[in-house]
Amino acid sequence: MIQVEWASRVTVAAIVERDGRYLVVEEHTPDGLRLNNPAGHLDPGESPLQAVVREALEETARRFTPTAVVGVYLSRARRAEPPSDVTYLRLAFTGCVSEPLPGHALDTGIVRTLWLTPDELRAQGDRHRTPLLMRCIDDHHAGHRHPLELIHTDASALAPPAR
Repeated sequence: MIQVEWASRVTVAAIVERDGRYLVVEEHTPDGLRLNNPAGHLDPGESPLQAVVREALEETARRFTPTAVVGVYLSRARRAEPPSDVTYLRLAFTGCVSEPLPGHALDTGIVRTLWLTPDELRAQGDRHRTPLLMRCIDDHHAGHRHPLELIHTDASALAPPAR
């Protein structure tokens, strides 16, 4: 039996819809080219709102303005090689994005951004990086919206990491 230390990660995701299409990224992963919401990890010293704005900019080269919380999600990813077992807590926000910012490159590993309908995304389920991609979009499409104030960040979390 392989012993793997349990780990959890907090992530954020931007759920952006325009004219019935959702903004997604196509990115390189250990499992090949995959689709995902613009998303990433919460960094030390930042709030979830700061993180989702930063991640959306890094992955789409667009400014993201959050307007509501879509949901809070828990998922687990296990790998045999290299052995890992990670639980992800995802905070998904909806909002709007600017047009792409001139001269702003996409983050390393991001190939391109796409605007796809829910049906187009469902048809490519084998290319989803996480099952949360479709769940977040389905919840957004169903009208799930919660006030941004639902997510409170205590000032202690914003302090620079100890060195």
